[in-house]
Amino acid sequence: MSEQTETAPGAQRFIPPRADTIDELRAAATSCQGCELYRDASQTVFGRGGADARVVLVGEQPGDLEDQKGLPFVGPAGRLLRRAVDDAGLDPTGLYLTNAVKHFRFELRGRRRIHQTPDRVHITACRPWLVAEFARLRPEIVVVLGATAAKALLGPAFRVTRQRGELLPWPASAEHPEDFTRVPVDSAGGVADAPPARLLATIHPSAVLRADNQDIAYQGLVADLTIAARALAG
Repeated sequence: MSEQTETAPGAQRFIPPRADTIDELRAAATSCQGCELYRDASQTVFGRGGADARVVLVGEQPGDLEDQKGLPFVGPAGRLLRRAVDDAGLDPTGLYLTNAVKHFRFELRGRRRIHQTPDRVHITACRPWLVAEFARLRPEIVVVLGATAAKALLGPAFRVTRQRGELLPWPASAEHPEDFTRVPVDSAGGVADAPPARLLATIHPSAVLRADNQDIAYQGLVADLTIAARALAG
């Protein structure tokens, strides 16, 4: 429903400088107006999971059901993801689920709200929330689910189809993904003392639901998540 915008003020000014916990960030995010998506979405959908999570899974944006409930990954794709997490041997209590964009972007067709992929401006505007989540959680591994999440962290040139399932060192920034020497996960733009060590990209669970052969697509997702599970165990 929201039209494409060329610029957006961004979320940084909505992040309290003294917000030390995920709960404080979540409360602040409810009033975010960093891009125009807040106007049509029902609410901000912030990440959920333990404050001591070892793995953060990053999706694209909330869907219709997530927008209604205010929780990430509660629709069909979320249920499939939880099954894949279990099959991969990842401890669900050690996970934190979030999205690169915190508001639902959609097109209204009759009474239906049809998903629309966020634009680059939305990804960039919302990235400070993602950065702030990483800075508070300090996870060991970040798993990006699909192209939008990958672009948020690895830049527009990254292709999930080419590098899925590879454990990568953490990039310096989305703007300069080739530089792996610095890790700006501090909400003020600095370098965190204990950044995530590694990142792994895979397909979004919704891609499994759309696949011609869902069994093969699902097994591929599980195989990628298993790599993350083994890395934690090792």
